[in-house]
Amino acid sequence: MISEIMSKSKKIVIKIGSNTLANENGTINKDFLKKLCAQVCHLIREGKQIVIVSSGARIAGVATIDKWMRKEDIHYKQALCAIGQVELMDAYRKAFWENHIHIAQMLLTRDDFFDRNRTLNIRNTLFTLVDEGVIPIINENDTVSVEEIKIGDNDTLAALTANLWNADVLILFSDVDGIYDKNPKIYQGASLIEEVADIDELLENITIGESNSFGTGGIATKIEAARKVNNYGIPMILTNGSKENILLKLLDGTEKATLFEAP
Repeated sequence: MISEIMSKSKKIVIKIGSNTLANENGTINKDFLKKLCAQVCHLIREGKQIVIVSSGARIAGVATIDKWMRKEDIHYKQALCAIGQVELMDAYRKAFWENHIHIAQMLLTRDDFFDRNRTLNIRNTLFTLVDEGVIPIINENDTVSVEEIKIGDNDTLAALTANLWNADVLILFSDVDGIYDKNPKIYQGASLIEEVADIDELLENITIGESNSFGTGGIATKIEAARKVNNYGIPMILTNGSKENILLKLLDGTEKATLFEAP
């Protein structure tokens, strides 16, 4: 079923979290980016349009100027994001340019999705970029976001983006293969749930753990992202982004993941 959805989908949003994007020491995993770009370019050659929602600005900032790493003041956090966003986009730019593809940066806040004029401008920019073969790289504008206007996690940002763009499918990269009935990192007998038709029923039958080291989200935010896009008729795939050629394997049906079916 995932293979069929991937084949039919023209407009795909891919969300890449910090844990997928970062090496163990917090630096950007440029080998991962290179392989990701090769897969995305293959999808583009198949006639698909791609929008990427990417975390990683703060960890890139820490890796660049680690003297602020332990500072928890909001101003230092925002400053690290400002520094890291440059490094993050430069890494994406170099990786995609090897395939002669341009990228564009879009930094958004929660208010952008709830103001009619801003929403229209975002849509127009997205459509213009993808129609011209440019890949938008979207992140939250952490340098200006405070609690009142913060989206909070990029799973939610990816869902809002998918709905706004009217995507055909949302793919969330995680560090596990999908949704399990219990934490597979703790329980050896955990079973992968390959299809979810009822999210409320799912929540009654699984155990949700905490978020991990680099990311702001966990399984809970991914499930809520699925609920958001499913309500708009968009399916969501949760998969292990670190697996070799994962996008191509989802396309040809050789890799398992969790599909949240749209009603």
